Amino acid sequence: MALRTLHPAGFLQGLFPSAQASLRPSIAAPLLERCRTAVLPSIWIPIPGIVSGLWEGILRAVPKKKTSHMKKRHRFMHNNKLKDVTALNKCSSCIQQWMKNGFNKLTGKGETGEPSEASGTNPQDGKVQTHPFPHPFPQSSPANPPQSRQYLQTHTVPSAHPTDIFSLAATPTHLLSASGSSSLKIHSTTASNPDDPNPYPLAQTLQNAHKLGAHHICASGDGKTAASAGFGGEIKVWELSEGEGEGWVEKGKIVDDVKAGELWAIALSQDGRYLAGTTYDGRVNVWDTNTLTSGEGGAEKIREYETKGSFGLSVALSSDGELTASGHANGSVYIFNNSTGRLAHSLQGLVKPVRTVAFSPACKFLAAGGDSKIIALYDVQNGEQVANLSGSNSWIMSLDWSSSGEWLLSGAYDGKAKVWSVERRECVATQTESDKTLWAVKWLPKTAAMRNETFATAGANQSISFYREASGS
Repeated sequence: MALRTLHPAGFLQGLFPSAQASLRPSIAAPLLERCRTAVLPSIWIPIPGIVSGLWEGILRAVPKKKTSHMKKRHRFMHNNKLKDVTALNKCSSCIQQWMKNGFNKLTGKGETGEPSEASGTNPQDGKVQTHPFPHPFPQSSPANPPQSRQYLQTHTVPSAHPTDIFSLAATPTHLLSASGSSSLKIHSTTASNPDDPNPYPLAQTLQNAHKLGAHHICASGDGKTAASAGFGGEIKVWELSEGEGEGWVEKGKIVDDVKAGELWAIALSQDGRYLAGTTYDGRVNVWDTNTLTSGEGGAEKIREYETKGSFGLSVALSSDGELTASGHANGSVYIFNNSTGRLAHSLQGLVKPVRTVAFSPACKFLAAGGDSKIIALYDVQNGEQVANLSGSNSWIMSLDWSSSGEWLLSGAYDGKAKVWSVERRECVATQTESDKTLWAVKWLPKTAAMRNETFATAGANQSISFYREASGS
């Protein structure tokens, strides 16, 4: 067999005949030598051309280092000694954007007037452009500043209780607290000067109020009646005695033939006449405290509502006493009509335990929060969920409305207290005292001595902290 000299163009034509020759039956040492000299050169010769083509393709595929548009723009601005334009007047109605400063310097057309807040001024001709539609959202201005609030921690009562403080109740003159200890503590909130070294002194201690401790305490809006629920399953009602020996005294006890822990959350109406309470099996009871007798005679139960049997973790009574709301461990929220004794609304939206519910002062909204880490707002009239207040990173343990209904206060498991704007549906202030759980938060009623909004927090750190709005004096 004669040797062939192969070129790159005849690579395949030369490769296959040589391969076929290597498979012929006559195999001998000279044949292997001829295959080595014939096949290998045919493979080696075209390799430089293939590799060079592949290398050029790889170079084209790898992206080269590019200078971003932003960097080019910054270089242009720097070389021309121009300032970047970041202040834009944006209108969400007509989606127009007018440069507020620097546009004319950039284009070299001279200086013109600045745009106003309500209407945009075209920097090219100086004519005022009126928007065809009004602004749907309020614009920030000196008359309408950004909706953020600041609260200062003015005072702390350290070691107010020897154990965790689980609940707070506020009246126009006192702040009542309940904990895992057997005593209830009452602090005065009538200090003439909030800047005193001790503006919230201890006014009274109710010794041995609950042998196993108390987990809930509440007070009526008029500040004359209070109630506390103990871990032993008993509910005690307290009244404020007037006169020379002013203080809180026991009015009576509600046992209801239950075992320890069966009666849980409690709430009082505005005038203190009606008391609502939940049970471990989902029942919601309403008592008339005017029928309460001394001793263990109890009070008349005027309503008993049945639910799906899930633990009743929270309860609330409307200020007029017409409605009762309850939150349960399965995420259910119910509103009952006390006049008719019927279920008014079964509210959806929360699938995890609801640990706190609260009616707004005008009974327009019901707020509910818990393990879902959001606060759901419901319309009391039709039962529709109107908003979700999101932003909390932990379980929400307590909710309370301000007296005006503008602000909603929340306390969470991660130790953060938040103030929410109901109108804007957003958090406007966050206070972090510690990383320990806040079991209870409460607004203090405004008085002549307390001109600024003030709220109190308590929890696992066994202390009571007071916060006051920073604005004003």
